[in-house]
Amino acid sequence: MTNTTNMTNLATAINTQRDISSPKPATGSQNSGSQNSGSQNMGLQSSAPQSTAPQDSSRILITLLQLGRRARAAQSAAELGFVAVNETLQLISYRQAALWLTTTAGLGLDAGLGGIAVVSGTPQADPNSPYIQWLSQLARSLHKTDDKTVRIVNQADLPEQLASDWHNWLPEHLLWLPLVYQQNNEASSNGGLLFARPEPWTETELALASELGQVYQHALQALNPRRHWQFNLREWFKPTRTKAWASGIVLAVCLFPVRLSVLAPAEVIPREPFLVRAPLDGVIENFYVRPNQPVTPETPLFSLDITALQSQHAVAQQAYDTAQEEFRQAAQLAVTDDKSKLEMALRRGALAEKSVELDYSAEQLGRVQVKAERAGVAVFGDINDWQGKAVMLGEKIILLADPEKVEISIDLPATDIIALPLGAEVKLYPNASAISSYSAKVTNIAYRAETTAAGVLAYRIKAELSPAQDLPRLGLMGTAKISGGYVPFSYYLLRKPLTAARQWLGW
Repeated sequence: MTNTTNMTNLATAINTQRDISSPKPATGSQNSGSQNSGSQNMGLQSSAPQSTAPQDSSRILITLLQLGRRARAAQSAAELGFVAVNETLQLISYRQAALWLTTTAGLGLDAGLGGIAVVSGTPQADPNSPYIQWLSQLARSLHKTDDKTVRIVNQADLPEQLASDWHNWLPEHLLWLPLVYQQNNEASSNGGLLFARPEPWTETELALASELGQVYQHALQALNPRRHWQFNLREWFKPTRTKAWASGIVLAVCLFPVRLSVLAPAEVIPREPFLVRAPLDGVIENFYVRPNQPVTPETPLFSLDITALQSQHAVAQQAYDTAQEEFRQAAQLAVTDDKSKLEMALRRGALAEKSVELDYSAEQLGRVQVKAERAGVAVFGDINDWQGKAVMLGEKIILLADPEKVEISIDLPATDIIALPLGAEVKLYPNASAISSYSAKVTNIAYRAETTAAGVLAYRIKAELSPAQDLPRLGLMGTAKISGGYVPFSYYLLRKPLTAARQWLGW
């Protein structure tokens, strides 16, 4: 129905153009003396219009056909746009023209919001220029309307922001020609043509522009045909030499063996450290060493508060002196009184008991100050965290570590665990240095996962550092890379997704 209407409008336009081109015959009275001469002149005038009108109609049709042929011969959307904005001038006159497309793939413009593909008079449109940006906003505003037919646009039809800049960029009269196609029995548009000039537009030019819009839209659809997904699928699986080479390369990459590895946080810890514990219950009074300070045997480390112990020792001393005096008196009485010999034996036992208590309190006083039993580095936290803190017997206070005996402790999350044999290679990348690394080998793997201080369920792995390298300092933090066996590259990429899918699907 639309095509029939367009053809009717086109025929009407051509007939209108013919009527406009044909001069009307002379009317009114003629001088009687020159009637034959006037008749001869009218014949000449009538013969000229009879030949001019077909020539104008033929020129319009030939130009229309030539533009259609040029549009169909275009090899790209850019070439089609050049024909539309420049060569359309052969059929209708205008000063400025532009092609706007909703999808500008292959033209170097952003798709989605639409963009100006081609403008008249320039080989390439600059999307950053103010003129192109304003023109894009104008075309986008016209495209949002439901009207899919060619129409004349006035300044009053536009939003105030666009209308205020009209005279800065365009002449007075504008023609909007949407590129309409049929999709699911509905008219849709994927762009449009803008034509501007100072003179008003005529009905003839509107009909010609509508027909040209059909031609350009058909050519644009031919450049980007819609194919069924089954056709695309068959084209994808159609064997070609290029696809065979590409498939071979992809297969080789997928089967290429790579080393399976995982990353986990790590720390350098002492190996075979000596643990210094609290010798008795009490309160830490003084610390004599600093964290990470080297110490020698018999170096004082810390001491406990002795106030309570001195009181206990004084009480024990007084009890011992009392027991000793009672024993002396009993011994004197036993010389003259046989019954006092039994009392002397009891007093001797009490004196021995008080002597033991006195020796124990004295020994505790001697253990208040803790000294290093061997050389090493004192490893502990801040001194202020310990001074004045109440400790219990056997509580860990300090580690005495040998700087030449260190190892790596790794907390491998349970979600990242892989098959790791003893002796697996470990690479430590310290946080303090971006260019250094340390090599080690796995010596111990915990059989069960435990919750770390960070709240992560992880396996504790220990690795021994290789001897042919400088040893890292104690407490150095970093990231450890643990290498397992060789696996295909495809498995390396899909290991975690497959694990998650298996846990979710239960297969």
